[in-house]
Amino acid sequence: MSRKRSIRQAVADGVGQRARQGVHIALHRTLEWVQRRGEITPQTPGRRRFAYLGEGVCIGFPVGAVYGEPWISIGDHTLVGTHVTISAGFVPGLDLGPDVVVRIGGSCSIGRGTHIVGHQSIVIGDDVFTGPNVYITDQNHSYGDLHTPIGRQWPENNPVVIGDGCWIGTGAIILPGTRLGRNVAVAGGAVVRGEFPDHAVIGGVPAKILRSHDKENGWQPPLRTHPLMSLDELAALSVNGLEGLQVLQDKLREESGRRDGDDALQEEAG
Repeated sequence: MSRKRSIRQAVADGVGQRARQGVHIALHRTLEWVQRRGEITPQTPGRRRFAYLGEGVCIGFPVGAVYGEPWISIGDHTLVGTHVTISAGFVPGLDLGPDVVVRIGGSCSIGRGTHIVGHQSIVIGDDVFTGPNVYITDQNHSYGDLHTPIGRQWPENNPVVIGDGCWIGTGAIILPGTRLGRNVAVAGGAVVRGEFPDHAVIGGVPAKILRSHDKENGWQPPLRTHPLMSLDELAALSVNGLEGLQVLQDKLREESGRRDGDDALQEEAG
């Protein structure tokens, strides 16, 4: 009797496991279908609301709060992650005038959970990449009136400009009045305000220059390592899709193994 019960239990367990696997597969396929159908691209009706939504643009689904689209321009081949907020103005429905308020260049990558909140002017150049949860705004509240809650005091606007080729690390905050030059690397968690030159590495709270490039002396302080490949080689890989990424991954793994070996030799020598 107990043997029959154990057989029935085993069969029931097997059926239950297969059912759970089937539900799991169905749920994930449904989620993938919803994500694909919910994306905003130049081929979807949502494109018509934007001042410009370029060729190859994709805004991932689920989206964050996106409003003020007539004053938002997104350049060709820019990818916007999921849960990203891009807003122009305080609330939907305001007339913000004749000029674009939030302009994102071409071939950018905006990390998931990022907030780009514009009221006067935010200009993000071409080939700008952000990590997740970056916050960029051109408006802040004043606090001069001692008798009024800060949230109810008159806000102050100051345009933001982020130059071509910048990289903005995870959780960085770009405050009103910031102007980043070309190819500026912003460390994760930095709080940035002010003007910074081309080819600089900045970080900290408040952010300051940690490394910069001098035409005569190169990078100061000097870089610790040499790149795995030239910029031309890297650009060539980038157009090869998954195959190019696999080559890069293999090179990184090879370099990591070489460094581990060098470290071991140094320890033995020491």
